[in-house]
Amino acid sequence: MTNAAASRRILTVLLALSLPAGGAALAQEPASAPSLRLEFNGLEPSAAGCRLTFVVENGLGAALDRAAFEIVLFNQGGLVERLTVLDFKDLPAGKTKVRQFDLPNADCTSIGRVLVNDAVACEGEGVEPSACIRNLNAETKSDISFGS
Repeated sequence: MTNAAASRRILTVLLALSLPAGGAALAQEPASAPSLRLEFNGLEPSAAGCRLTFVVENGLGAALDRAAFEIVLFNQGGLVERLTVLDFKDLPAGKTKVRQFDLPNADCTSIGRVLVNDAVACEGEGVEPSACIRNLNAETKSDISFGS
């Protein structure tokens, strides 16, 4: 057997032995961190005043029977215009939902920033009350600043 043939044979054996270990390593990758993605999707005038639209994705690994957030609306000058609680109701685990909220007597054109001040309700079997705010991932599709 030539040196080249022997080298190929050794390389083949090493590759064959390493495949099961590589497959086991892939299977042991850590799961993604729990998150509650809350996207501010936009606002528009409504008959009541101003309609806020959110997309929420429950990646906490457990169903929420109720999730509610204290939201602060700031005007274009940075002053607090309104403090309100938005109840997102039930959010099944792994599910994405769209929720809309009509704010009476609110002027959409005056809103400059939306802040998630706190989670006032985060309820579900096996869910810690602080899980919603601790794992909150706030995003925006709007030109308006949004976050926690």
